[in-house]
Amino acid sequence: MNPEDRLLILLRHAKADRHSSAGDHERPLAERGRTEAPLAGSWLREHGYTVDRVMCSTAARARRTSELALSEIDDSPGVFFDRRMYGADVGGLLEVVHDLPEEARTAVLIAHNPGLQEMVGLLTGEETELRTSAIAVLRFRGTWKDADAGRATLEAVATPRAQSGA
Repeated sequence: MNPEDRLLILLRHAKADRHSSAGDHERPLAERGRTEAPLAGSWLREHGYTVDRVMCSTAARARRTSELALSEIDDSPGVFFDRRMYGADVGGLLEVVHDLPEEARTAVLIAHNPGLQEMVGLLTGEETELRTSAIAVLRFRGTWKDADAGRATLEAVATPRAQSGA
């Protein structure tokens, strides 16, 4: 990786339990979400992504996604929970990116749609659907404060899913 490059990895939280009686902020992961969240971490590890910084929404489904996904990553850093990310639009998420420490070369944001999907569109100019547990890897050159419209390229998009066995 070029020393001036930054990787921004967007991870949409895993499938939440829509039938939970908990309020939206405390809604847990569904069984499928608990199965697929670790697959997102495995995908990052298998594709050689190392992570310097993780920023996560304070919502229960995002927090649990971070635990399960990061358990699959070697030398995973600690997670920073940021209330600004819960329900954030693209502008709010961009504020979080702009506040990332410069020593971090690769950062993961674990949050929600539509904000994450809109962020891909804003930064890369490309439309993509981010389903639950989906990952979008964006690359750009400069500092985190340079992240802005059209500055990034979409390096990869994946939605790791459990294989159904026969």
